[in-house]
Amino acid sequence: MSTLVALARAEAYAAGRAQPIATVRHLHVHDRPFVLIPLAMAGEANAPLAAMLGTAHDDPHLLVVEQPRNRDERFAFAAELAARLVPYLESFAGETEAVAVDRGRDVRHRFVDAPQVWLPNTGGVDFLRLFGRSTRFRSVDGDYPVHPAVPLLGRWLTFLAGTSEVPGSSLLPNAVQALTLHWATGQSGAEDAHLGSLLAWIESGAAAARLAERGPVAGPATDPDFDNHVLAPLIANGDPALRTTLHELLLPTWDGMWRALALLRALPAGDRVGSRWDGDRDAYSAYVQHLAEDGAPQPRRDGAVAAAARLQRLENAAARYAVQRAFDDPLVMAEYRLAGAAFGGVVTLANPDRVDDTGKRPVLRPRIMVATTETVRVEPGASLTSPARPAQKAKVISVTATATGHDVLLELSGGMGRKLVAEPGSVSAVGESLLLTTLSEAYRPGAAFPDPSETPWTHGGPPVVVESVHADHE
Repeated sequence: MSTLVALARAEAYAAGRAQPIATVRHLHVHDRPFVLIPLAMAGEANAPLAAMLGTAHDDPHLLVVEQPRNRDERFAFAAELAARLVPYLESFAGETEAVAVDRGRDVRHRFVDAPQVWLPNTGGVDFLRLFGRSTRFRSVDGDYPVHPAVPLLGRWLTFLAGTSEVPGSSLLPNAVQALTLHWATGQSGAEDAHLGSLLAWIESGAAAARLAERGPVAGPATDPDFDNHVLAPLIANGDPALRTTLHELLLPTWDGMWRALALLRALPAGDRVGSRWDGDRDAYSAYVQHLAEDGAPQPRRDGAVAAAARLQRLENAAARYAVQRAFDDPLVMAEYRLAGAAFGGVVTLANPDRVDDTGKRPVLRPRIMVATTETVRVEPGASLTSPARPAQKAKVISVTATATGHDVLLELSGGMGRKLVAEPGSVSAVGESLLLTTLSEAYRPGAAFPDPSETPWTHGGPPVVVESVHADHE
């Protein structure tokens, strides 16, 4: 928890109302999302009990497993879920657009839109991941066959669960994480996991949150008291009232999901949300192509090289997401200013036409002076970036203490055109307020990983064969 979020939590507690910790929305919210609320039977490993799902608030659809321990009924549930979810996922695999690659020397195509499946919480994501693992390898013939849609559903669920691990991805968001990214409550992080309580803090306040805590949980686990006194007798007796009971149990969460979406839609989207959604569309397009060409299920576990490459992609995505959120949102950037990784000031001097001719050829290197009253924790030689001009680098030449703060002399490079004269507006003018930070959106190249066949046997490569040498003794 950051310092400013901790302060917002304290203010929320004192005011009895959730406090905003973002000025913009940091994720994409689809115009036609698919809301899915899974419910699992307590005490059974990934045994589905019910699910409420749909793409419209006024049209929820309920799936129920009357005997969760019955294998056939579980896979019938999977087939029903596939009949609802897979057509939605495939409905975006239509119109495409051309995207320039390799600096315009080539093009590729991706779909103009992608699906978005919303879950209540991270427990729902874990449920889908496990459910995808239990269904994607099922056989459609031979002993114990399943409906052909079941293994396809498992592959889609595994794909979606994988994207949920990518920071900034919006293909499989969950309401609890999305709301806590934008609001801080006066309760603990564990209590925020209760969707009803979290929504009450944001919409009404602490008093309403205390009442909401007594309401139904958002799954996938059920309340033990409900399991013992209500659910168990209904399942044991095959009571037809089971469907009505589960519908009443899930309906408050269903309503809460759409309220959460409305709260998020009310926030303006951050400038870089669109580019991250473009990445989601790329991932979706690539997976649709995979299903069309091969369709093989994802492996049970990654090999050593694949796991290392995936870890590096996730680390790069996390770093990029943190920078983009800070560049989009002054409240997020404030945390970096507090830590000394950013400062704001006013340009007091500017030489936009300065040319450095000390090298083999002259290059445009304007200099500006920024006066700031904030603490400056950067040294000469450090490279800074301004969110207003992310393609431009500002090298710190000197930092001079003044009566009111510091004067920072900067030398600019990049983002000013290819000539020895800066393009209009590319160099900050005197009087302009400027924010500078050590954060950067610069591309991070991936590391070179060996081929799996070139790794030792401990990492999936071939075993080392050692020939025994026997000496002959006369």
